[in-house]
Amino acid sequence: MNPGKSRVIIENVQPSVDGGLYPAKRTVGERVDVTANIFGDGHDHIRANVLYKKENADNWTAVELFHSFNDEWAASFTVGETGRFVFTVEAWIDHFETWYDGFKKKAAAKVDVRVELLEGGIFLKTVCKGNKELLAKAKKLEDKDHYHDSISWVLSKEFEEIVHRFPLKENETTYQHELIVVVENKDVLFNTWYEFFPRSSSLEAGKHGTFHDSIKLLPRVSAMGFDVLYFPPIHPIGKVNRKGKNNSVRSQPGEPGSPWAIGSDEGGHKSVLPALGTLDDYRQLIHEAAKYNIKIALDLAFQCAPDHPYVKEHPEWFKQRPDGSIQYAENPPKKYQDIYPFNFECDNWQELWDELKSVIIFWIEQGVTIFRVDNPHTKPIPFWQWAIAEVNKEYPHIIFLAEAFTRPKVMASLAKIGFQQGYTYFTWRVTKQEITDYMKELVYGASRNYFRPNFWPNTPDILPYHLQNQGENSFILRFALASTLSSSYGMYGPSYEFLENSPVENKEEYFNSEKYEVRHYDWKKTNRMTDIISLVNKARKENAALQSTWNIQFCSIENDNLIGYLKATDDLSNIILVVVTLDPFVSQQGFVQLPKERLKLSDKINVKLTDLITEEKYTWTQEWNYVELNPYKLPFHIFKLEVHESNM
Repeated sequence: MNPGKSRVIIENVQPSVDGGLYPAKRTVGERVDVTANIFGDGHDHIRANVLYKKENADNWTAVELFHSFNDEWAASFTVGETGRFVFTVEAWIDHFETWYDGFKKKAAAKVDVRVELLEGGIFLKTVCKGNKELLAKAKKLEDKDHYHDSISWVLSKEFEEIVHRFPLKENETTYQHELIVVVENKDVLFNTWYEFFPRSSSLEAGKHGTFHDSIKLLPRVSAMGFDVLYFPPIHPIGKVNRKGKNNSVRSQPGEPGSPWAIGSDEGGHKSVLPALGTLDDYRQLIHEAAKYNIKIALDLAFQCAPDHPYVKEHPEWFKQRPDGSIQYAENPPKKYQDIYPFNFECDNWQELWDELKSVIIFWIEQGVTIFRVDNPHTKPIPFWQWAIAEVNKEYPHIIFLAEAFTRPKVMASLAKIGFQQGYTYFTWRVTKQEITDYMKELVYGASRNYFRPNFWPNTPDILPYHLQNQGENSFILRFALASTLSSSYGMYGPSYEFLENSPVENKEEYFNSEKYEVRHYDWKKTNRMTDIISLVNKARKENAALQSTWNIQFCSIENDNLIGYLKATDDLSNIILVVVTLDPFVSQQGFVQLPKERLKLSDKINVKLTDLITEEKYTWTQEWNYVELNPYKLPFHIFKLEVHESNM
């Protein structure tokens, strides 16, 4: 680039996360939609390209940018493999196209264009790059005897295509940054999580469950359509300050304690609770789960019980109080007397970091590929940035899910520095306006480039107010929202499936919480909730439109108790319309508007709909169509749409 001749300005190239400080994220097969503000002085025509390549590759691929409005330009390219890609933008004044636009205007005004034809011949010779046919035609433009024929040819469609195909690229400006896009496997965008406590997996009442008992439940989890099975921590549980039933400060003999109070004389973060089985048993569980295409997610909780081996071996890793005691974890008014947090500001911080990284590597070597990270926002973000980068450098397909119900900017930072997925505020978005606003923030806001949401309607820690003391309909409609709004969702499984709804008074917590006791479920039992979960998960696996969070478009319904949204693949080969009632008690009716532009519908509408749950079929011939949902029959529709070819 000659800076004295370059006249084009390039600004605000997107996707860019914090000015390129962090990479944007995509998955294999996704589009990277690039936009930029591009402009220059005067009225000369500008041409521009996106240049992209895999990092460290020699050659760039160019994709033309097109002007949309107000000096904003846009283009897209698709990433077909995992890895790091770089892209940038180049732009230039195209004097050939500028000349061509002026020529057409002068010719239309019947102005003499002999000199303009000579100029066109020079431009054509410059861009044709030795093309003998174009070189011959360029010479004809300079021939006075072919004046009228030359005008006709320059005004033809053929010449217009030549101008576009052979840009005059001179004095181009290249954007000052090469931006990064990290491309990961599709399973970071689309997966389906089921959580249960392995100690509650026994088919026999009163018996502590084991990994072998959990293996027996794999067919059940698979039949419901889940592909990630997540357990709370599987490590030895502290015996000192062990919590009792309902978070009692003192446990009674035989009470198992909280799995998140990790470590005892039986081992620490690289050990398994003996009551669950052996490390070989856990590896067998991972092996057996793979036969059902289920991955086992490990809970990564970096904290210690008072009797964890680390406390004795490395007291310098913990905060010492003036009386010689170690500070236990607190989140006032909550107190966790059974947990010691690591002191990441200790002088031996690098040794601590290395040890915690070795914990992750240890479990990867056992076969774990997914980590649900407990409370990552209570550990330094620079630690996670380092640890995830170090792990993904050696094991690029490992997924880290941030369980971070915390402040928005902290959640965002965790996603930017490497977490592939994150918990969200969906749990507390209840009204139509709240849900719509939140989805638009996730899909169209800046976080789309780095934050992949995973929707959970409940967790062992959270029984939200809108599910407390509620019936089946409330559970079903919240499940329908979670599983269709987001391409990744999860549930604290048996509790949700069996409709547990009793809270601690005035708290969003479960009464008789499984965090502090072994529970017995009738694992052979199924119910309406089980059936609906199975059918929805089947629809998710069979319909590509439900495998992305980013393709949502909300539909107008003039009833605040009904919410509707369309999800479709780019080529419209798969189209899903979801309608959910937010009223669990009373039937709701309304008219839903089909998005004609998105569906490329003409005024003659003929759309066939099949409800993927009930298999009922409908035909819609209007833009606005009547829907009615009786929550006692089913509080949602998942329609698969077929648009007649004449309307496409």
